[in-house]
Amino acid sequence: MDFEQLLRIVGDEPVFETSLLLAGGVDPRHVRRQLSRWVRAGRLYQLRRGLYALAPPYQKVKPHPFLIANHLTRGSYVSLQSALAHYGLIPEHVPTVTSVTTARPGRWETSLGVFEFRHLKPALFFGYRRLDLGEGQAGFVATPEKALLDLIYLTPGGDTPEYLRELRLQNLDRLDLDALRRMAVRFDRPKMTRAAERIVELARSEAEEYESV
Repeated sequence: MDFEQLLRIVGDEPVFETSLLLAGGVDPRHVRRQLSRWVRAGRLYQLRRGLYALAPPYQKVKPHPFLIANHLTRGSYVSLQSALAHYGLIPEHVPTVTSVTTARPGRWETSLGVFEFRHLKPALFFGYRRLDLGEGQAGFVATPEKALLDLIYLTPGGDTPEYLRELRLQNLDRLDLDALRRMAVRFDRPKMTRAAERIVELARSEAEEYESV
């Protein structure tokens, strides 16, 4: 396989796995050697073992960080600070893409960004959806309510008024407060129902401030 053949196969893919190149009578060892050469030459980015992206100027579509995160750990969704920033619920830019998974936690530092994965037990793996990320890409991302609850659940003291103030939550009118309460109950922790009620109060206070302006 030469590089032109590779471009014909994966040129439209934001990211691709080695398995995509192993159909037919190809020699897997040869394919892997070629991929390693192209990574060293700066033509490809290796994101993890078996997962690659074309480097400029060969890439037609820049891979969205959320799409990369989904591929780095199968059975994960973007949540926590990354999803909250995406929805405009916190003011800060979040340089590390944060996700949750039922698999082991982990951290990947790649040429296309840093990706962190936190563990959730299977019973809490809900509250996410497939979002259009633009340029023909889509990824699994927590709903605004679940992203906030995941963060609170995984943070010691995450339900305290001090921590919630520290988050500098904004645009709380974008939350479905009934859904927030229902999801909090599913965590089966007093911490989570307390946090949900405190967020409801913050949302009401924010709405009253807007009305008084």
